[in-house]
Amino acid sequence: MLSLNKIFNKLVRGKNGQHPQQGREPLIIPRSEHTISRKQISQHALKVLYTLKEGGYDAYLVGGCVRDLLLGYEPKDFDVATNASPEQVHALFKRSQLIGRRFKLVHVRFGRDVIEVATFRAPPEAKQHVDTQGRIMQDNVFGTLEQDAWRRDFTINALYYNIKDFSIIDYTGGMADLNAGLIRLIGDVETRYREDPVRMLRACRFLAKLGLKLDKETEQGIFDWAHLIRDIPPARLFDETLKLYLSGQAAMTHELLCHYGLFEHLYPQTAALLHEEQDGYPRTMLMKALENTDIRIAAGKPVTPAFLFAAILWEPVRQRTVLLMTNGMPEIPAMQRASSEIIGEQIQRVAVPKRYSLVTRDIWTLQPRLLKRQGKRAFKTLLHPKFRAGYDFLALRAQAGEPLSETVDWWTKFQTETVKQQQSMVDALGKEGSVKKPRRRRRRRPAAKKSEQN
Repeated sequence: MLSLNKIFNKLVRGKNGQHPQQGREPLIIPRSEHTISRKQISQHALKVLYTLKEGGYDAYLVGGCVRDLLLGYEPKDFDVATNASPEQVHALFKRSQLIGRRFKLVHVRFGRDVIEVATFRAPPEAKQHVDTQGRIMQDNVFGTLEQDAWRRDFTINALYYNIKDFSIIDYTGGMADLNAGLIRLIGDVETRYREDPVRMLRACRFLAKLGLKLDKETEQGIFDWAHLIRDIPPARLFDETLKLYLSGQAAMTHELLCHYGLFEHLYPQTAALLHEEQDGYPRTMLMKALENTDIRIAAGKPVTPAFLFAAILWEPVRQRTVLLMTNGMPEIPAMQRASSEIIGEQIQRVAVPKRYSLVTRDIWTLQPRLLKRQGKRAFKTLLHPKFRAGYDFLALRAQAGEPLSETVDWWTKFQTETVKQQQSMVDALGKEGSVKKPRRRRRRRPAAKKSEQN
């Protein structure tokens, strides 16, 4: 991966093996001593870098793209850092957009591809830009390259690829940590987690994705400060949930979230029931869903967040439905009411948008309908717009151990048969298992007495 001997010989380390502190000269790794090539970099990212350079500004690739290239992964996104202000960047690119309030950025568009450009940031000023809990509320204090490096979250994300000479610049010891396989927070652990508790979620995502390990202090800080996640706005936690569970390592990421006590602050209703599981269920159900999600992503197949949320929140909905039915409510209305209540409680922590929550509800309410197949019900259910998602969810429940295999097999066959054969399958259900309810006899009204008429 890297020319290790040359890099370690150049590293200037402090006493007791500590990383160099801010104010020291950075480690500069020339092109001949690292593996990043321009052939590996998005052509759109290169265009942004060169346009900034030709405009007289400094321009660097930074963050996860540099880290991933050094580790041999293909980056999903390419981010650029520069000394140009957001307005100056915006002026250089016709198809660009200024976004953000707390953290102003520029998105440069090339069709569907977006290159994010950020101006170097300085550390926030405590009195003006940090709240009483230590969270950063405003982050538009511009600074130098060195300041920008030291305000980033993890050392392995603070590496800069310089388009001027194709070198890598390292202020925080990120190269050493990358080679040691460590994920380490930059600076004081408590301060950095308080500034932005989402860093704990990012640490879990990097652990699952990169196969590295956490520095001891960085790890202990998650155990100590996991509860700070509750202070993050629900809308932002929705975005983070998608990154956590749709990155291709959902199953492993989930295990890490549970291990570090983070999941209970994201999905408290589900977390409480996972601790009360019987015979491996509902945990088996959720893990099957996450494993299937990873398989679909690896195969390049689409994954809908609605199905993911249906799996995560299924057990709370199922138990609430049973409770309502115990109190006399019919099954389908009970399922509908339980769905509304559980989602209403959940969006206080993770704000699931309606475009997903409505589909999630359809998946849930289809579950009892899929079990009622007599008469015209099977044909009506098959025509439901979300039938396929509901059917897939039923199959998932069967994989997790529920006694639904025969029903799943029936629906699997029913979808492929002709209308005549489908009718035969429905008729067979009536002959095999249905019990006809006795007809109610109408009571005849007594005839009026003739004596009363006279």
